[in-house]
Amino acid sequence: MAPEPKIHILGVGSDGLGGLTSRARELLQQADVVLGSEATLSLLPEITAQRVIIGPDLSATAQFLEAHLGDKKMVVVAGGDPLFYGVARWLCDRLGKEKFEVLPHVSTMQLAFARIKESWEEAFLTNLATHSLEEVLDRIRTAEIVGLFTSEEEDPPTIARQLLARGLDYFRAYVCENLGAPDERVTQAELEEIRDMDFAPLNVMILKRKPGRPDQQRPAARFRRFGNPDDVFAQSRPKSGLITQAEVRAIALAQLDVQPASVVWDIGAGSGSVAIEAAQLADLGVVYAIEQDVADYHLIVANAQTFGLKNLHAVHGLAPAVFDGLPAPDCIFVGGLGKEVARLLQAAFAALRSGGRLVVHVASLEMLNAVYSTLRALSPQVWALLVNLARGTEQLETLRFEALNPTFLLGVSKAKV
Repeated sequence: MAPEPKIHILGVGSDGLGGLTSRARELLQQADVVLGSEATLSLLPEITAQRVIIGPDLSATAQFLEAHLGDKKMVVVAGGDPLFYGVARWLCDRLGKEKFEVLPHVSTMQLAFARIKESWEEAFLTNLATHSLEEVLDRIRTAEIVGLFTSEEEDPPTIARQLLARGLDYFRAYVCENLGAPDERVTQAELEEIRDMDFAPLNVMILKRKPGRPDQQRPAARFRRFGNPDDVFAQSRPKSGLITQAEVRAIALAQLDVQPASVVWDIGAGSGSVAIEAAQLADLGVVYAIEQDVADYHLIVANAQTFGLKNLHAVHGLAPAVFDGLPAPDCIFVGGLGKEVARLLQAAFAALRSGGRLVVHVASLEMLNAVYSTLRALSPQVWALLVNLARGTEQLETLRFEALNPTFLLGVSKAKV
């Protein structure tokens, strides 16, 4: 029989050939070539086909598959579900989905959640082999339940120590080792206990938030178009309170004059509160939230997902270097200023479209003077607002007001050409 024009990608469990469907076993037994990692191939000692090891260089694997497609019956084997943090997605993207047929097995992550009898429907899942713990820390901070493929560098004890060092001690931990194998083990413990334990290299770690939900942003039944309460947004610790306050945010968005189809830049976006509300106002446009701090960058991504926004793009990098390649903006909000104030504002104003508006949020008198001087050199008309706010609060059945720190908003418009 002639080789099939498709390459089959099979998910394999720790029980090897015995755990596969009859269709998957048949494909393996009839294959001319079986490709997989050393660990996965070792689960299939019965297979007599030529074995090709898939190493770190996936391009070599793709070249091999392309060279022999239609000439040999080829099967790629991967642990669990090959489309869940597996090789299948990369190969399909590289060579085209039409060249493959995927037969998944139960993923290790799915087995882990089944072992502890928890749903993974709303869990935050990630692979620490491809995303470091630092990169996903703020997603973990605000999640209810987390599933982690650990790595050699960030194993369960290391993860526990890093979480505890950052004050994230409100998770109960489960470490699921060698799932499906005779020596399978599931450990349930506090993070303080996990940090001093030893585990097999093949493991999945699950974190479940304890009651009380600290560091969780306030759930909202319905988000406002703008001026949402500050605690709706996930914020970094210990930087909470540095978010652009709801009232200041509302004034800034009004001064930006965001239209439904506007292109908006938020420079120094922090947790992304201004960018998110601008994206809600510019629902036919697009918003770029520019942030150099990696933790805040991931906060922007998390908050955008919470609000269900598709037109907000987080940009990790240093302004103004990242401006190249971005579409010219109709509105620019600057919420974070470094030492080179003049260079940043000059580059932002130069990028602004004709008739566009630039608004800058300033918290100190020293920065106020620097920003005002720079904007005066860019435009003959600079407007400035001192925003002095106090929020009412009830104390002992009386109404009192708690003052917020005064801040400043300055802005200019770019003349129409």
